Amino acid sequence: MRRVLPLIVFALQVHCTTAAENWPQFRGPAGDGVSDAVGLPVAWSETENIVWKTPIHDRGWSSPVIWGEQIWLTTATEDGKRLFAVCVDRDSGRVTHDVKVFDVAEPDEIAKVNSYASPTPVIEHRRVYVHYGTYGTACLDTQTGEVLWARRDLNCDHHMGPGASPILHGDLLLFTVDGCDVQYVVALDKTTGKTAWKTNRTVDLSRVHHMTRKCYTTPTVYRSGDRLEMIAPASRALFAYDPLSGKELWTLKHRGWSISPRPVYHEGLLYLVMDFDHPELWAVEPGGSGQRHEDAIVWRLRKGAPSTPSFLLIGGTVLLVNDGGVAMCLDAKLGEMIWQERLGGNFSASPIYADGRVYFFSHDAVATVIEAGRKYTELAKNRLDGEMRASPAVSGRALFVRTKTHLYRVD
Repeated sequence: MRRVLPLIVFALQVHCTTAAENWPQFRGPAGDGVSDAVGLPVAWSETENIVWKTPIHDRGWSSPVIWGEQIWLTTATEDGKRLFAVCVDRDSGRVTHDVKVFDVAEPDEIAKVNSYASPTPVIEHRRVYVHYGTYGTACLDTQTGEVLWARRDLNCDHHMGPGASPILHGDLLLFTVDGCDVQYVVALDKTTGKTAWKTNRTVDLSRVHHMTRKCYTTPTVYRSGDRLEMIAPASRALFAYDPLSGKELWTLKHRGWSISPRPVYHEGLLYLVMDFDHPELWAVEPGGSGQRHEDAIVWRLRKGAPSTPSFLLIGGTVLLVNDGGVAMCLDAKLGEMIWQERLGGNFSASPIYADGRVYFFSHDAVATVIEAGRKYTELAKNRLDGEMRASPAVSGRALFVRTKTHLYRVD
């Protein structure tokens, strides 16, 4: 027993260190914007608490992902003809890999607020998976920068550019392909890049204008009862799938399209945003089969929900900021408003939570830091130079913030 206890303590220490050090996907370890890091900075500026500031060439709004000493992110030329993956050393800020992954002969036009490198990569030990929507998906060796496999055939008409990020589940790389022309969900074998399964969306969009058939949601996998489900909202319907087989489990119709915020599963409920033009936040009971109905919806926030930023589930509350800069705190079980506060500015980046604090980042790179709780308590407002639309990442005691031109380590 004397030897077992130290081993258990060591294992717990390793687990905690790994969880706090790595930020492997869009919105962090669990895909919900929550970090178990402690000691993150509260105040900073261009001249305070900046460890390094590294220029990132060209343009991209993908979030940084972190594994060990490496930070990976994607970028692309303004015209979309060259797509890159860049690796930055976490300690020094030095660029260690700058890989041109794809050439694109004739890129489609995109929205001015978007980029050709907006989907966030996924990283694990020795592998990073970069995704540029219809323009290609690839797996790179993180030590050498070598492209191990690539796919260029999973195409759709984004019309305004790519946005949905991939996720890893076991040996599968999963992502949505919801364009103006085709809509499906696909799983690739992460080792080979070959298609493991591909499932077409079954909602009838024949009477829907082609522009409102697209969607940008990053899926979420969770356990509901005795089975795994993957939630992946689409235009006009919410879909749940078996992540291992692609089998459609249940659907729930809605009126929305072009959905961006990532769903969160928390304490038996799914929290999802429906629609871009008139967004609503829904709390939905998961599970069941076939076509589900409105009795599956526990509550709705009908006004003030975000179109772009994802949200947080903390301490029995939902914490969010909408695109127009209004922050809200709702009771997670009832949907009742606890407080709302205008932060100022416009927002695309998703907030993060760590060590009892919530960090909101506006387009003009102003970070509002508050205490997470049922009372609005502002701790700081911090400004960096430039424009910011990418969601930040956390590793150790540091924030990693991407602006239009630079990646910062704030510590």
